[in-house]
Amino acid sequence: MTLDPVHYDGIAKLARRIDHGASERDRREFAETVWENFLDPLRSDARTVMEPVDEQGRRVVDCEDVALCDRKFPTQHGLDAGTINPTAFKNGLVIDIAQAAMSTTPSDLEIHRSRTTVMTVHSNDETMTVDENWGAFDEGYSRSRAVKIPPLPRFAEGVVHALALYLAESKHALEHAADVSDLLVLDGPLYPRGLLRWADQHPDLSDFLLEDPRPTTVLENYVRLVETLVEREIPLVGFVKNPATRLITRTVTNRRDVDVSVPWADDTALFTRLLERGEYVDDVDGERWERDTDALSYTNWFRSRGGVDRPLSIDGDALGVDRHLESDRYEVTFFVVYDPRDDLIYRVEAPYAFTRDPDTRERLTMQLLQDVAVAHGPPTIIEKADELARISRAEKRSLRETLETQFDTSRTRNYDDHRWEEL
Repeated sequence: MTLDPVHYDGIAKLARRIDHGASERDRREFAETVWENFLDPLRSDARTVMEPVDEQGRRVVDCEDVALCDRKFPTQHGLDAGTINPTAFKNGLVIDIAQAAMSTTPSDLEIHRSRTTVMTVHSNDETMTVDENWGAFDEGYSRSRAVKIPPLPRFAEGVVHALALYLAESKHALEHAADVSDLLVLDGPLYPRGLLRWADQHPDLSDFLLEDPRPTTVLENYVRLVETLVEREIPLVGFVKNPATRLITRTVTNRRDVDVSVPWADDTALFTRLLERGEYVDDVDGERWERDTDALSYTNWFRSRGGVDRPLSIDGDALGVDRHLESDRYEVTFFVVYDPRDDLIYRVEAPYAFTRDPDTRERLTMQLLQDVAVAHGPPTIIEKADELARISRAEKRSLRETLETQFDTSRTRNYDDHRWEEL
């Protein structure tokens, strides 16, 4: 069924009842105010939560010109992990399965073949046991492990998903760190944001984060990965396709010395206004914004010490994980790139251990800009890793059926499962 024209028009007319507040021109002007007055540095009470690594500024680079530049890193390795998503069974088990894979450019089929697979299992039945030892399969190219999650009153699905995903990704990255020769690109943030966000969500998760060794072990893997690559002088970056940070918008909103109304839901909306280039032109319906689409625009690098980035900053304790380098070397630094061809924002993260060096910082910037320009989106190396790690819909269904047979039970289903499986 599609909407009849009269119904469509009735829904569309609802927009006339909404006064969306300040004009788009006013919002762009306020974005400029935030850029000029709040970010060098950004303070929350007495703490500096964000500041430029180098001189604050916005820059542009022609898409065709940067695509044709010499590559700053001759080889690249990418890493991603895919899951079947949390699945609940009638016998009380909640399970997720993740597999991590590494891609290479130029291709290395042996590295592509390797997998790290993790199954996380939750049950409120304390008699349930799991053999948590690592095992090998595929003639030793791949490793697997099952992990038992202790009983939790809430958030079981979120916990099994996060731990499977981040444990598989971090162990695979550490296992193959020696294979990386020039640059490693993670598909996603530099550190496990989903895990680090638990402390702010609910006391149950905060207690689990502090009392159970598994989350700390996962974070330690990322810390050791940074140290390993720093020792080998091989940069590490995380490419975030859908950045959803709210550090700037939340901090500006909460500033006691400034009475402002922040109109953006998150920092991505703010950076879009700051980096989108164009002009207002006259149209038959009045003035409209016309966007330039021939160049990528991007910011300088920033150091981030707020929100989920705080635990790995000089102000954080890394959840108790020992850090063998100076604490500021682990800090998250980032720059933001805007691709006007798709009207999309990407965030590139790297440890301060690498971006403190101006030459390395510039090489990373130009390499990632070139990757985005050439791929017309996320770098090819992580799209390649995504393809290797992805578990297809048919494979997910088959794996769930195998688990049903193994446990002599069936999956807990609802009407939405029935509805969408038919499509």
